[in-house]
Amino acid sequence: MKCLISPTNFEEARVVAEAGCDIVDIKNVDEGSLGAQPPWVTNKIVTELAGDGVVFSVALGDLPNKPGTIGLAAFGAAKLGVDYIKAGIYGATNYDEALAMMTSVVKSIRMASDDTIAVASGYADYKRFGGVGCADLVAAAKDSGADVVMLDTAIKDGQTLFDALTFDEIKTFVDAGHAAGLQVALAGSIGVAHMDAICELKPDIIGIRGAVCVDLDRTNPITIEGIQALKKRLAEIPA
Repeated sequence: MKCLISPTNFEEARVVAEAGCDIVDIKNVDEGSLGAQPPWVTNKIVTELAGDGVVFSVALGDLPNKPGTIGLAAFGAAKLGVDYIKAGIYGATNYDEALAMMTSVVKSIRMASDDTIAVASGYADYKRFGGVGCADLVAAAKDSGADVVMLDTAIKDGQTLFDALTFDEIKTFVDAGHAAGLQVALAGSIGVAHMDAICELKPDIIGIRGAVCVDLDRTNPITIEGIQALKKRLAEIPA
């Protein structure tokens, strides 16, 4: 299981990279759950911190149902030399819309790179805003040619992945993703207290921010102490 941690600026990214995190995930919390940074911010982080096995991902945003617009964004992101591109399928309400959005993302990435990993990110709290459901998300990810399917939470008001869905519902999502030949990622305000359940679910990637920030607040800076505490807890859990 890889750990993805989401810095929002160069200094945080350097902390995450130096802590040996598996994936440095560049995003902007001021623009939402999967808010995007301007390309010059991502470029500085990737250019100056590349090397020694550092792996980068970038969030495209909580995207509207505008396949052309998000395709252009995905193409630009792929030109920045990142390893993963996460597309938040916020504007989709059903399979067909999610498929159109992710097909545009995947095709656009492939125009720029054969190696960049495409992540279809939906939302565990989709019922709160009329988003696409988990089964349709997995199907759209598979049929679009994406590599990873992910659940996050869109509404950051203290509710976590485990508040939005039951353990069994999350397990069904993970199992469906794996059965479709996809890697599966889980995020959504998950913290150290959730690690036993997360490890039991066996995702390929977990996404973290608030749990490693000052006062466990995702709008505060990431700390090395927070990352170390998370890594220590993960190391304590039996394989």
